[in-house]
Formats: sequence, C-alpha cells, structure tokens
Amino acid sequence: QVQLVESGGGVVQAGGSLKLSCVVSGGIVSTTSIGWFRQAPGNKRDFVAAIRWVGGSTAYGDSVKGRFTISRDNAEKSVNLQMNSVKPEDTAVYYCAASRYPVLPRSESSFAYWGQGTQVTVSS
Repeated sequence: QVQLVESGGGVVQAGGSLKLSCVVSGGIVSTTSIGWFRQAPGNKRDFVAAIRWVGGSTAYGDSVKGRFTISRDNAEKSVNLQMNSVKPEDTAVYYCAASRYPVLPRSESSFAYWGQGTQVTVSS
C-alpha cells in the first residue's frame, strides 16, 4: 500500500513563495508518477502538476505555468512543489497523489493513491 504525506502548507502573502513536500512510502516501486492537485471550497479538484519518477518529465496546469515548479528526489522518495508569485486564487487544500499509469497523467482518475492534503492560504 502506498502512503503519501504532504507538508509545508500555511499562510503566505500574495506575491510570496511557499514550498510543499510530499513523502512517499510503501509500495513506491509500483508507482510511475506523482502529481499535485488542489481543491478550493465549493470547487472541484484541479490538476496542478505532475512528474515521472524515471526521466523526470513534467506537466503543469495552465493556471500555474511559469509560477510553480515540481521536482523529485528519488533517493528521498519525495516530490516538492515550489510555488512562486502566489495569488489569492491559489488558496486551496493541496493534495499529492501517486499514479501507476505508463504515461504522465493529468486526470484525477489516473491517480490511485492520495495524501490527506495540506492547506495553503494566500492573503491579499
């Protein structure tokens, strides 16, 4: 069973930066990619970014391109999300998730394992 634990959430001012981390344990060898999603109150869960363990190819949601960067540390079995130039609309609960898909996924249904989430609040 794959377990994911997010950390690094908090309150940040608009224009500032925040770094989220996701540590993966359990059946990590069965996973191919790690992704970040976010969900604001009353909204559906949206794709933020994803990265493959092998090769490190990445994908980003349109709203975060150029501001957020996803990276992985295979030795530490962790994936980070560096959030720069944050905006109030980035406020949400951020979840990391693990996928077994052979290609880099973006859809929520492509991810089989989920963390509990970490709250990010951007003040204006």
